[in-house]
Amino acid sequence: MGTDTHCPYCALQCAMSLTATDAAEAGSATGTPSGATAPPVTVAGREFPTNRGGLCKKGWTSAELLAAPSRLTAPLERGSDGALRETTWEAALDLVADRLRAIRSDHGADAVGVFGGGGLTNEKAYLLGKFARLALGTSRIDYNGRYCMSSAAAAGNRAFGIDRGLPFPLADLDDAETILLLGTNVAETMPPFIGHLAGAQAAGGLVVVDPRRTSTARLTDDGQGLHVQPAPGTDLMLLLGLAHVVIAERLVDEAWIGSRTTGYAALRRSVASWWPERVQSATGVPAATIRAIARRLAAGGRTYILTGRGVEQHVDGTDTATAAINLALLLGLPGRPGSGYGTLTGQGNGQGGREHGQKCDQLPGYRKITDPDARAHVARVWGVDPAEIPGPGLPAIELLGSLGRPGGVRALLVHGSNLVVSSPNVSDVRRGIERLDLLVVCDFVLSETAALADVVLPVLQWAEEDGTMTNLEGRVIRRRPALSPPGDARDELWILHELARRLGSTARFDTDPEAVFDELRLASEGGIADYSGIDYAMLDAGAEAFWPFPRGGTGTPRLFADRFHHDDGLARLVAVAPRTGARPAPSADELTLVTGRLLEHYQSGAQTRRVPELLDAQPEARAALHPATAARLGIADDEPVEVANERGTVRCRARLTTDIRTDSVFLPFHYGDEQAANLLTSDAVDPISSMPEFKTNLVRVTRLVEAGADS
Repeated sequence: MGTDTHCPYCALQCAMSLTATDAAEAGSATGTPSGATAPPVTVAGREFPTNRGGLCKKGWTSAELLAAPSRLTAPLERGSDGALRETTWEAALDLVADRLRAIRSDHGADAVGVFGGGGLTNEKAYLLGKFARLALGTSRIDYNGRYCMSSAAAAGNRAFGIDRGLPFPLADLDDAETILLLGTNVAETMPPFIGHLAGAQAAGGLVVVDPRRTSTARLTDDGQGLHVQPAPGTDLMLLLGLAHVVIAERLVDEAWIGSRTTGYAALRRSVASWWPERVQSATGVPAATIRAIARRLAAGGRTYILTGRGVEQHVDGTDTATAAINLALLLGLPGRPGSGYGTLTGQGNGQGGREHGQKCDQLPGYRKITDPDARAHVARVWGVDPAEIPGPGLPAIELLGSLGRPGGVRALLVHGSNLVVSSPNVSDVRRGIERLDLLVVCDFVLSETAALADVVLPVLQWAEEDGTMTNLEGRVIRRRPALSPPGDARDELWILHELARRLGSTARFDTDPEAVFDELRLASEGGIADYSGIDYAMLDAGAEAFWPFPRGGTGTPRLFADRFHHDDGLARLVAVAPRTGARPAPSADELTLVTGRLLEHYQSGAQTRRVPELLDAQPEARAALHPATAARLGIADDEPVEVANERGTVRCRARLTTDIRTDSVFLPFHYGDEQAANLLTSDAVDPISSMPEFKTNLVRVTRLVEAGADS
C-alpha cells in the first residue's frame, strides 16, 4: 500500500504516492542507502488541486535522490589534517555544544548565528526559531527565503496587511480570461501549473512579461496571448505605464477604489508622468502594446495578475511588486470573485517557512518580534519571560556579511540551505565562512556548503520525515514518511532537542512532529498566520486547511472578499517610482546578466545534480547569448566563454539562442564552483525587504581560449 505525501521540490507541493520496493527492504536491512541498485520507492502522481495527478521531471525522478550513493549516513567531523571523517552522534553533538558554549562565553550570544531554509517543514522552521532564541539566546537568525520572497512579502504586507502568496486557490485560475504573468517561468519552474492557464490561453488572454522568450512565453503562441520582452530591470516602469493608461482612459472603478482603498490621489499623481511613449523609450515595449494590455486587463472579464522572482529580486523589488499590486487594485481585482492578484512562492515551504519564526524580525504566526503583545503571547506558550526572547536580528545579507568580523557571527549553524551556491556575491560569503570559528551544517548530502563545515550532521530526506508544509496557496498539507532513514541519519527535531539539552536549556524541545505542531498552533493563535484550528487528524482526514484558520473556526481559501487586513479594512495604494542610480547603466562592452532556473534543476542543484537523469539532461551551466551578440563578441555556439565582473568570473560554454535579447546574457543558478552564477551577483539589497539584486548585474562576456587551442 502506498504512502500519500507531496513532492520535495517547489511550492506547488504536487501530491504523490510512494510505494516501497525490494530495494527499500534491502537498504533497511543493511542500514545504508540502496542507491547502487534501484530507488527504494516508486512514485505515482496523486489527484490534488495543484497538479491533478501530474508531476514534472523532478517529481517523477525524486525517488532516485533517496538512493543517491552520496547520501550522508553518519556525522562528519573535520580533523586536524583538514579532512572530514565519520564520527558518532555523541561525539559530534558534544563537540558542537562545547564550541558553542565557549564562543558565547567569549563573544556573547549574538556571536552565534543560525541560517534556515524555505524547504524545512513547518515544525522544523518553528523549532529552529525557538532554538535560536531560547537555547542559543541569539537574535542572529534568518533564512534563504530572504533571497526569493522577501520583496513580494514586504509589498503584500504594505498593501494588504498580510502576506500570503496566493490569496485564492490555484484552481481559481482555470476560468480566467486574462492572466498577466510578470517575471515567472512556470512552464519550467513548476510545470503542472500550466494546466491552470488553459482558460486564459483559449481566450487569447495569456500575457507573459519576460526579457527572455522562455517556455512560458511560448505558451502565448498561435493567438493564445502575448509575450512582452522589456529590457531587464524595467518592469517597474512598465507597470507604471500600465497604471497610467488605466487612469488616463478612465478604466478605474472609482467607486470600488473609494470604498476599499486609500492613497488613490497620490498614486494618480505619481503615474501621471509615465505615459506610454515615455515608457516605450525606457523599456522597449511599444506604446501601442502597453495601451492594449491595459485595456485587456480592464475589460471586465476574469482577470489575474501574478508576479514571480523576475520582478522581485532587485534593489527596487518591493516597489516593483507594489506597482503590480497598485495595478491590480486600480482594476478592482483583489477579493473580486473570478479575479485577483498573487505572487508565486518558489521553495517547497517558502510560505510556511516565513511564518513561524526563522526570519530575523518575526515570531510564530507571522508576528513582529518588536510587538510587546506578540512577545508576551509567544513567551506564555514557551514558558519564559518575554525579556528572555531576543529582539530583531540581521537579515540574511547583513548576517553573512558579519561572519568572522569583530562583533559579528563567529559560529554558524546552517539548516536547509546551500549558502555558497545560492547567496549573492558568493566569493565574499566563502571568505566569511573561512573566518568562522565554527560552521555546522545539517544536510543529507555533502553540498558545497557542507564540504566547508567543521561538523556535518546527516538529516532525513522528505520521504523519511513526518510533518506539515504550506504550499503557495496558503494550504497546509501533510508530509508523511514512507521509509526508515538510512544509517545514522536523524531528524532535525531530535538534533535541536539534543543540542538544547547539552546547552542547558530548560525550554521544551519536542522530538515528535505532531507535538511540535500542536505547540506551533498555540504560538500562532491570534496572529496573522493563525494555524490554531488545524491539527494532524484534520489533515489526515483530507480536510482543506487554508490559513488563517482560527480555533473553532474555518479556513480561509479566499482572502479580501469583504476587507483587507489593515485595521481599517482598506488596502493601501502606495505611490512608487524608479530610484535614480538604483542600478548602473551598462557600458558599450557590458551585458546585463539575467539568472534563473532550468526545467531539470532546482535551487542550488544540491538535490537535482545527484539525480542521473536530470544531470545528464543539463550537466553544466551554459551562458545563453543572442547570435548577433555572440557574432559581435567573436563567440561560436558551444565555445568556452568567461562571464566576468568585478566580483568574480564564471567559466562555461556558450549557447546561442534568439530567445534572449541582444543586450543580455542568461545563466542558470543551479551550479557550484566556477559555474556558480552568484559569483557575479551583487549583494546590494532592497532597502525595505533586504532582497539582494540577483537579476540585473553587469558583466563582460569573452571567448575563452582553451589551453593548447589555436589562437
